[in-house]
Amino acid sequence: MSQAQRDVMEYEVAIVGAGPAGLACAIRLKQLNPALSVCVLEKAASLGAHSLSGAVMEPAALTELLPKWRENPPEICVPATRDDFFFMTRTKRYRSPMTPPQMNNHGNVIISLGQLVAILGAEAEKLGVDVFPGFAAAEALFDADGAVKGIRIGDMGVEKNGEPGPNFALGPEIHAKITMFAEGCRGSTSKQLIARYQLDAGKSPQTYGLGLKELWQLPPGRVQPGLIQHSAGWPLDNSIYGGSFLYHLSKDRVYVGFVVGLDYEDPRFKPFEAFQQWKNHPDIKRLLKGGEIIAGGARTVIEGGYQSMPTLEMPGALLIGDAGGTLNMPKIKGIHQAIRSGMTAAAHYVETGTSVGFDKRWRASSGGRELHKVRNIRPGFRRGLLFGTANFALETITMGKLPWTLANHADHSSLERLDDYVSPDRGWVDRELPPRDRLASVFFAATTHDENQPVHLHVADTALCATRCIADFGNPCTNFCPANVYEMIADGKGGQKLQINASNCVHCKACDIKEPYPGQITWVPPEGASGPNYQSL
Repeated sequence: MSQAQRDVMEYEVAIVGAGPAGLACAIRLKQLNPALSVCVLEKAASLGAHSLSGAVMEPAALTELLPKWRENPPEICVPATRDDFFFMTRTKRYRSPMTPPQMNNHGNVIISLGQLVAILGAEAEKLGVDVFPGFAAAEALFDADGAVKGIRIGDMGVEKNGEPGPNFALGPEIHAKITMFAEGCRGSTSKQLIARYQLDAGKSPQTYGLGLKELWQLPPGRVQPGLIQHSAGWPLDNSIYGGSFLYHLSKDRVYVGFVVGLDYEDPRFKPFEAFQQWKNHPDIKRLLKGGEIIAGGARTVIEGGYQSMPTLEMPGALLIGDAGGTLNMPKIKGIHQAIRSGMTAAAHYVETGTSVGFDKRWRASSGGRELHKVRNIRPGFRRGLLFGTANFALETITMGKLPWTLANHADHSSLERLDDYVSPDRGWVDRELPPRDRLASVFFAATTHDENQPVHLHVADTALCATRCIADFGNPCTNFCPANVYEMIADGKGGQKLQINASNCVHCKACDIKEPYPGQITWVPPEGASGPNYQSL
């Protein structure tokens, strides 16, 4: 099909991604100038279906955007009441005498991000924004001068063989004076634009974490609504950055989660299994036993902070929210930053009519200053938990005013080869609590992909998987993927071959990040409306 046959839709502002950044931007644009034509494109079947976060939110930014939001809050919206921080061993957990200041949640609320996004979407539509769920961005479009002029939506109904199926529909083009990319962590189109315009030139490499989360229904009497608990230590060894969270909700429910930094070295390490091990710690199992999982999922977290943020502007477009790396990792919070980023982008465009100057404006804003203040905390953990904790204390005491900026390093480069690394004994125990394995966990993500659609996980050289990769690293994609997407099976010739179970994919994008051979695995959006359903997470 030729480009001329595609429908073209014209807007002044096009926003790619209906998360908190994209929707906050859309709402603010219409608040500042109701005459603007604005559309928001979302790859999920419904707003919030692909939104997953811890999530404890600082509410000030949302209150600035929607002063009356508390009159119609998400169904899961619980004021924080108390913070606990623990250091864990295999059989014990020790409460810290103090909670790190960045993790003080007085005045914050525990929410479902998926539910909040649905509310923001409804507000945007009330203001006249055109919101299109099920529209997956395939590629950015450029004018004759090389500036971004919009986005092309992926075609629908393409078969695995690349030919149009019986329900084929050509994806339209969205043309706009400015395009805001709010795709979240490791956005597929944002990644292409960062490379095209060299927006990461002179920046520290980006680093990421993998977050795993479940919603549990527990027997009456165990939950303390508003209690927020974090931990470090077991089942992770000193060399791996990460930790857990327990967020106590209303109605005898609790959010249970685990985040692992993807800069770990151990090629045999399995983040999903570490999460399940933590749940079977005596103290955690005592809380969860007898309960049931309602929902679960996984998502990567952008952790690099101020020094790893790409330049946020390019001709005709901006990066906002997690697409630009605005999350505050020491706080483990990104929602307020995403909302701030979206609002700042909206104000900048309404005032200037251009993308020029937005990067400087964001870095000078309260959101940018917040990131600069904590810029050295995450990279301090490269030397292990003990050094990282000491550096955390130093940076907190000095309020980020030390005259240096520590560098991050690319996660894919940190993985050691099998022969060069002795994996420690982490004291892992037998697991009793569900889910029993990764396939069972996929059920709780409610993920759906048409079996006939093309595989959206592009492997550049499958022969490498059965030769160099298996010898060098033991096929780490089979370890770090939380959904059993990548599997090595017998090839019928005495060897092995890679099998991609694309229908399991929960869109975490860890494979696009942690694969040790750069460019070997590329995650691209599947057909619009495919993927997980995280409405309550």
